[in-house]
Amino acid sequence: MGVHQYFKSLSDLEQIIRCPGKFKYQGHSVASHSFKVTKIAQFLGTVEEQSGQKVDWRVLYEKALNHDYAELFTGDIKTPVKYASKELKQLFSEVEEEMTRKFVEKELPAEFQAIYLERFKEGKDETLEGRILSVADKIDLLYEAFGEIQKDNPEPLFIEIYEEALRTILLFQDMKCVKYFLEHILTDMLGERFTEHDELTGIAMQIIEEHRG
Repeated sequence: MGVHQYFKSLSDLEQIIRCPGKFKYQGHSVASHSFKVTKIAQFLGTVEEQSGQKVDWRVLYEKALNHDYAELFTGDIKTPVKYASKELKQLFSEVEEEMTRKFVEKELPAEFQAIYLERFKEGKDETLEGRILSVADKIDLLYEAFGEIQKDNPEPLFIEIYEEALRTILLFQDMKCVKYFLEHILTDMLGERFTEHDELTGIAMQIIEEHRG
């Protein structure tokens, strides 16, 4: 028992590739995703703070850094599969939670177990920090899909991922950071020129209009 196995597992996260089994021009690991989500969450939190919200930065950083640690045990599940139904998503969550609990209880010293069980639990909740995490996670997913679409990847899954990510982001459009993303960042993304530009712009505009209705 000791922290050694936990530190060792961090390197394993670099070997877990997101969206496995599909051709990709650029691979993304769970470790790199966690880093990017944390950086995105930092920016979103800054927007919220400047709009007058009180951000608990320690909580936000811990949620963002740790949000996918459980994939060490389950691997990455494709988004359309994982969210196919509420029951399936709940089942995945229960499996991840149980395997994480067993790892913590086996590998970490007793005095740190409660702390790390709290850090590794589901971070996407109704707190401001949990909502920021939900948005940041989907923004990075949006960019992963966008990168493949921009490179003319013929795999239709990336269009599905792009649509699902944007629809989820729009569920939080009452937040200042999401308004900022839609008005400034998404418009820059869709302003770039690439082969599938018109199709992707049409998809994005249709989804946004649906949520306005």
